[in-house]
Amino acid sequence: MRTALVVGTGLIGTSAALALSQRGVTVHLADHDPEQARTAAALGAGTDEAPEGPVDLAIVAAPPAHVAGVLADAMRRGAARGYLDVASVKGGPRRELEALGLDLSSYIGSHPMSGREKSGPLAATGDLFEGRPWVLTPTRDTDTEVLNLALELVSHCRAVPVVMDADAHDRAVALVSHMPHLVSSMVAARLQNAEEAAVRLCGQGIRDVTRIAASDPGMWIDILSANPGPVADLLSDVSADLEEAVQALRALQSSDEGKRREGATGIEDVLRRGNAGQVRVPGKHGSAPRVYEIVAVLIDDQPGQLARIFADAGRAGVNIEDVRIEHATGQQAGLVQLMVEPQAAPVLSASLRERGWAIRQ
Repeated sequence: MRTALVVGTGLIGTSAALALSQRGVTVHLADHDPEQARTAAALGAGTDEAPEGPVDLAIVAAPPAHVAGVLADAMRRGAARGYLDVASVKGGPRRELEALGLDLSSYIGSHPMSGREKSGPLAATGDLFEGRPWVLTPTRDTDTEVLNLALELVSHCRAVPVVMDADAHDRAVALVSHMPHLVSSMVAARLQNAEEAAVRLCGQGIRDVTRIAASDPGMWIDILSANPGPVADLLSDVSADLEEAVQALRALQSSDEGKRREGATGIEDVLRRGNAGQVRVPGKHGSAPRVYEIVAVLIDDQPGQLARIFADAGRAGVNIEDVRIEHATGQQAGLVQLMVEPQAAPVLSASLRERGWAIRQ
């Protein structure tokens, strides 16, 4: 691939353009808002000048409701040898294109499974997709050359290609992305009118659950409008689980010992099923999840503290597998949780203590 056209210079489009530009591909940028395309160009994502002729690959990064229309326009103009979209739903856009009577041999649907709570070109980064799954949904009509162009794009973005059926993809993202976003928003909504004293008690747990609720509502209306059925089915299942949990908790309030036992059993069932589902979430680099030990270190909220901890861990010969930071409410301090292999935890704890760090047991 030598040339590409990115239509839509938001977070995903600009991030893909940055990755391609960094690998020597000439990228042309287009957007319904010319100022946004100029911003992406200023960031080094390419040029906002139109290409002189057909490019190798046109990448449409428009909202799901507009994908088919933008693709159809580009295909009718002969803008590229191959066409690809990065919308978060795949079945609907393809059916719309089929209804328009277009030759879809030059088209392939795709969806990079990566993103941020922020949107727009200023939130973009060339490594946004690194190590992340990038779904491709070819059909028997898809030309081999187009599939190869899509694979080249995925490679340039350092993502991991995953081939799926379009409708199977839509059911999958409803489960792992769309439904969780709504649930996160519902939990966060409970905080809107909560007493300030309660909100001040927020810890890492509530931050983890509500993090994705910070995303742009307008963007998510577009996404959910394109995949409402599978999401509604899943929420119906969650609703049934919630009703069972409510009944079990009510039983725990009972003065009857038998009902309390039934309530405890019901809650335990929910928690155990949660355990069973959580262990299926892929771990580091997509491998099977690993169990790590946590070394908790108290730090002051001062510049350079994290760098010092990582440097001291390196001197101890310990690799940090993951890290979490919990800020202390009302204090300029926090707790850094360093996740390491179990056998490395005593070594790291001892080494950090020797270097003056406060370890919380």
